Amino acid sequence: MKQLDISLVNEAAKIYKVLSNSRRISILFFLRNSSGEVDVSTIATNLELAQPIVSKQLGILEKYNLVKHHKHGTHVFYFLNDPDVLFMIDAMIEHVEHSAKEHPSNLY
Repeated sequence: MKQLDISLVNEAAKIYKVLSNSRRISILFFLRNSSGEVDVSTIATNLELAQPIVSKQLGILEKYNLVKHHKHGTHVFYFLNDPDVLFMIDAMIEHVEHSAKEHPSNLY
């Protein structure tokens, strides 16, 4: 059996920790469903979150290379850097939906 590299395991755990926040997941899904790059105020308005909250969460997502940004004047535009991470989220949501049907009392 192949042994896992502990540094890779630690990095994976950090990414899962980043993805454990519902606001960050919502932002990632919003970016996936948007056509092109999106400015912070558009994200904040559509997700009904305060702009500072969105900016903070985007900073965390960017730190882990899940999103990238570019500036145009005073506006900062964000886009997905790693769309593959959404496959993990999709799989987890599918798991939760399946679990809810099988064992609804196990959900919070």
